[in-house]
Amino acid sequence: MFKTTVKNLLEEALTERSDLFLIEFSVNQENHIKIIVDGDKGLLVEDCMFISRAIEHNIDREEHDFSLEVMSAGATAPLVHKRQYKKHVGRVLDVKTDSDKIEGKLAEATDTHILLEWKVREPKPIGKGKVTVRKKANIAYEDILEAKVMIKF
Repeated sequence: MFKTTVKNLLEEALTERSDLFLIEFSVNQENHIKIIVDGDKGLLVEDCMFISRAIEHNIDREEHDFSLEVMSAGATAPLVHKRQYKKHVGRVLDVKTDSDKIEGKLAEATDTHILLEWKVREPKPIGKGKVTVRKKANIAYEDILEAKVMIKF
């Protein structure tokens, strides 16, 4: 009952702010609410406060004892939602599939797949030395086991 109330309030808030989307939602036995959200253009502290207030201000504390934690998916957290890929186009991702592990620039994110591009040094087909070769891979979302944004300094 309590979890359903919280979920409904959360869904209302996300409907009002269509630029925000849910990554994770849980309510444990002690009524600790944990919400992880992200945004199409990033996430500000004010966005987390908006979600927090939408829930906190609509539940009677006299009736329910609860704690609430609203946060963003961390910079090193794996991408789990298609919308996250779209906002990271142009950045370098580390993508694991059943058969491969690829680090490449996210060139495109569609509704069905991502396109990674990267360069590798390979031996020349004829003669000595190496040549730089551009590689590309279309990877369907369902084939991605894990994808993380690589933080470069």
